[in-house]
Amino acid sequence: MRSFRRIIGIGAVAVAASALVACGSDDSSTATAPTTSARAASSAAATPAAPKGRECTADDIGVEGGFGTAPVITLPDDCDPPKGLITKDLVSGSGPGAQPGQPLTMNYSLVTWSNQKKLDSSFDRGEPFQLTLGAGEVIEGWDTGLSGVQQGTRRLLIVPPDLGYGQGGRGIAPNETLVFVTDTVQIGG
Repeated sequence: MRSFRRIIGIGAVAVAASALVACGSDDSSTATAPTTSARAASSAAATPAAPKGRECTADDIGVEGGFGTAPVITLPDDCDPPKGLITKDLVSGSGPGAQPGQPLTMNYSLVTWSNQKKLDSSFDRGEPFQLTLGAGEVIEGWDTGLSGVQQGTRRLLIVPPDLGYGQGGRGIAPNETLVFVTDTVQIGG
C-alpha cells in the first residue's frame, strides 16, 4: 500500500506535513502537489513528441483479464495521449455509485504512457488500496474519475498530466499521462 500512496497519493502529501513523514520524504520539492502555475511552466518547458494526428480514446487501449485478476494493459503507438480525463467501465458493477466522503477499497495497475511500462500494481502485491473518495488522498484524476463507480466495477482511467503529476515526481516523468485499470473491491467500511 505504501508504494501506491507514493504514486497516486500526492494530494495527501500536499495537505499535511505529517503526510510527508509518513511517505518517508523530507524533500519538499518532490513531495508537494503541482500547482497550476508549476504545471503550466512545466508543460511549456517540455518538448512534446511529434503529433501522430489523432487523440487516443479508451477504445484504443487494450486491457486483458477480468475483474479480480491482474490486467495486461497495452497502449497504442499510433495516436496521441488524450488531453482530458477519460473513464470507461470495462466490467459493470452493481449497487449505488460511490460518492465523495465514502471509503473505497481498490485494486489497480498503472502503466505510464511515455514508455508503456507498468509502474505499479496492487494486484502484484496482493494488497488492495484504501482511500476516501474526494478527500484529496490521491491524485485528482482518481478523485474525479472514480466518482459514481459501483462495487464490482473494473474501470479504465486515462489521467492527463494536469490531473496526475504535471511536473513529475515519485518515479513519474514530467507531463506524463497515466493509464490505470482499477477494480472497485468495496465501497464503504
